[in-house]
Amino acid sequence: MPRSKRSSNHCSEGTSSSGSGSGGTGTGTSDREFDSDIIQLTKLRSRPSKHMSGRINGKCDNWVSPVKMLAAREGNYSTRSKFAASDGCHVVSRYLPVNGPFLVDQMESSAYVSQFSPDGSLLVAGCQGSRIRVYNVENGWKVHKDIMAKSLRWTITDTCLSPDQRFLIYSSMSPVVHIVNVESGVKESLANVTEIHEGLNFAMENDDRDEYISGIFSVKFSTDGREIVAASSDSAIYVYDLSTNQCTLRLFAHEDDVNTVCFADESGHLMYSGSDDTFCKVWDRRCLNARGRPAGTLVGHLEGITFIDSRGDGRYLISNGKDQTIKLWDIRKMSSNSKASSAHRNHNWDYRWMEYPAHRRKMKHPKDQSVETYRGHSVLRTLIRCHFSPEFSTGQKYIYTGSNDGAVYIYDLVSGDVVAKLDNHEDTVRDCSWHPYYPTLVSSSWDTMIVRCEYTGDPETPSPIRRRTRRRRQIV
Repeated sequence: MPRSKRSSNHCSEGTSSSGSGSGGTGTGTSDREFDSDIIQLTKLRSRPSKHMSGRINGKCDNWVSPVKMLAAREGNYSTRSKFAASDGCHVVSRYLPVNGPFLVDQMESSAYVSQFSPDGSLLVAGCQGSRIRVYNVENGWKVHKDIMAKSLRWTITDTCLSPDQRFLIYSSMSPVVHIVNVESGVKESLANVTEIHEGLNFAMENDDRDEYISGIFSVKFSTDGREIVAASSDSAIYVYDLSTNQCTLRLFAHEDDVNTVCFADESGHLMYSGSDDTFCKVWDRRCLNARGRPAGTLVGHLEGITFIDSRGDGRYLISNGKDQTIKLWDIRKMSSNSKASSAHRNHNWDYRWMEYPAHRRKMKHPKDQSVETYRGHSVLRTLIRCHFSPEFSTGQKYIYTGSNDGAVYIYDLVSGDVVAKLDNHEDTVRDCSWHPYYPTLVSSSWDTMIVRCEYTGDPETPSPIRRRTRRRRQIV
């Protein structure tokens, strides 16, 4: 039986935990002055509007009682018929998804991916044993499509739904990314038997380099759904044009495996990449010269980077690192590529099977350009992912991440405190996803479980989760 205890350090009624005890804390403002711009932007999105707080408290406060706000709205005391967007975030963001766990599914092997669709109606989960399932969230979490992956090598490393939610792409330790029609009407999608899984070959023609793509670690659709960006084992990032059905851009981006890549905003011009060489890099496709130099490099991690998530504004991003930290970045602080050096990386340490050296946990890069650093979770054995919380319901005031200790950590973006620790798994949590509109968070673990936590307001203890015998796990 897995641990079904309630999540620790949670704020079910808006009382924020300081993150003491096992949760740990970020560096906060003690190490350096926090970037005032990101504080102001976060507050504008997640605190009561001036009109609301002024009407209720007589002054503009960062905190207003949600009960008073609801009463003021219903009684039209605020002279407005509805909340402003920041008013809604102030209320909803105080009720974190901490009740549970509730079972979504149990996979046949280690679960690697779990991501909600942009509108939250679907959930995609992928496991090591070739299985990808798409669940209909609005229909009792029933399986909408059950996909048996084609030509899988080692494990499914990533999946991504197209913006219109019609197509799904998936990658593995191969240069070929496959695409599936999610809305084809075929529920049991067995590759090239019940349905065609078209292969998109990212290996470019006339490639005379010694290195070859042995695996693709990250794939993402552009906002318009016309392009796919991929991070690969040959130290490069690729852009694939779906209209011409060919790879149109390859950037020799890093000096080691590129583990993660994403578009910075809706324009598709800016891209962020992260590598085992410890660097985050920013790429502007509008001004790439013949040598393909990045627009800038972000220095601060002591070890390789496992995942990057963009805030969506083309300015801020977060990265998960094998140095056991998440870092928040402002690309205005990036340096030229010539200043980047990985001399502080520990080449004698392998995160796949070794514990992180205790003396390095509090070390700081002498040229750290990050805005803030968050500590408490564990990044070991696999490419663990981190994300910003949803804009609609929380104003992106939190960041959250999986962890090798089987938990999901939720940090306050500004203070760095651990405000919730969802301790629901018996093995590594590689991925997790917060519903874009509701207080629901799904996590996928190497214990084969896909579970959800939510704020339901119902104190009833969830049904116990029965587990199968665990199998030996491979590492990627």
